[in-house]
Amino acid sequence: MSKGRRMPMGMPGGGNMNNMMKQVQKMQKQMEEMQKELEQKEVEATSGGGAVMVKVTGKKDLLEVKIDPEVVDKDDVEMLEDMIVAAVNEAFRKADEMMESEMKKVTGGVNIPGLF
Repeated sequence: MSKGRRMPMGMPGGGNMNNMMKQVQKMQKQMEEMQKELEQKEVEATSGGGAVMVKVTGKKDLLEVKIDPEVVDKDDVEMLEDMIVAAVNEAFRKADEMMESEMKKVTGGVNIPGLF
């Protein structure tokens, strides 16, 4: 039985794979930097026609709540609570939207599972 020469194992275009990995690592680093930046940015949302205003960070930390004294009614606390919840949820939605929009700039619009 003759012994054949062993061919080195390797993927065709291995250089392209290295370049692709470098690009992915670069994109990953850019996304991490962008995410840190966005976590510091602030978004505001209102409800009740501006009666309630909240401010949150991109990291969804609640920074501020402002309530127009005109809407404070001791006989209808539930309405005020609902306006606060609505404003906070809208601010969180805006924070998610901001993160997603900025990250798409880094990824070129490619949806990366598990990114958000």
